[in-house]
Amino acid sequence: MSEHTSKRLSDTPLSVLDLAPIVTGSTAADALRNSLDLAQHAEAWGYKRYWLAEHHNMPGIASSATSLVIGHVAAGTKSIRVGSGGIMLPNHAPLVIAEQFGTLESLFPGRIDLGLGRAPGSDQPAARALRRGLTSDGQNFPEQLAELREYFHPSQEPNFSPPIVRAIPGEGLDIPIWLLGSSGFSAQLASQLGLPFAFASHFAPDYLLPALDAYRSEFRPSAALQKPHVMVGMNAIVADTDEEAHYLATSLYQTFLNIVRGRTGQLLPPVASMDGLWNAQEQFYIRNMLRYSAIGSPETVKARLENILEETQADELIVAAQIFDHPTRLKSYRLLAELVQ
Repeated sequence: MSEHTSKRLSDTPLSVLDLAPIVTGSTAADALRNSLDLAQHAEAWGYKRYWLAEHHNMPGIASSATSLVIGHVAAGTKSIRVGSGGIMLPNHAPLVIAEQFGTLESLFPGRIDLGLGRAPGSDQPAARALRRGLTSDGQNFPEQLAELREYFHPSQEPNFSPPIVRAIPGEGLDIPIWLLGSSGFSAQLASQLGLPFAFASHFAPDYLLPALDAYRSEFRPSAALQKPHVMVGMNAIVADTDEEAHYLATSLYQTFLNIVRGRTGQLLPPVASMDGLWNAQEQFYIRNMLRYSAIGSPETVKARLENILEETQADELIVAAQIFDHPTRLKSYRLLAELVQ
């Protein structure tokens, strides 16, 4: 990386990325109750943000109606910031997102984040079902983003006619907009617009460092942000011992194995060994996809976090933990908060 002053883990805000997992044998209702419970604990443990992701046509993820789940979590907490990690803007009319997040910000002022992505967050049949008359494939994301931002803050140019359509609630509200990405596209757009940027290195690590370099080197200050601000996504599974943590992580490995094989399903319980479940090629591919992960005892995870922080110079870290058993998932996030503090 370019010149930098070393960052300290204890000074780095930590946030939660919740995929609202529906585990085998449970329901979406169970997953949503667990999400609120985790958010309430995360707030008490000092996490800064609690973000939920938009995914569709996935039997193992309960956060498809992302704005509704954000409202559910925000209503059950008091101070933690709640937002989207992210809303897949090409799936929606920008006006609808402006109204939804304007409503959330009106209900929970100063606590809502709007993270935006340009991927579908689903397979092609689901994308077609969602978009219907919309022909967007993500290529007009910059135009959609400009339209969305215009609803929040209509142009005040002289001789500029007032907008025909207004977002109420939404207009005039300062809702932080983050761009999310797993390549250089959103990094460059975020730098041009002076917006904070979050990279999805928890599943797509290959372009992380080039994207961060491009974002920082080309950043233009804006009314929203004076200097570059980066959040790095990663997986973290913390347990009392390395062995236990690696056992718990087999649920995550099985999820990615299903993705590699073109399957979807609920989050599976951990297994004693992945041997016999994946072949050598699949194992190599999945471990590479998940290389921005910290799995182990508190000591092991702390060392890995410090390594990632040194490598990326992240301003914040946001952590996903796909753990089958809810109390064990809570414990992992508690241990993580303790080792950082």
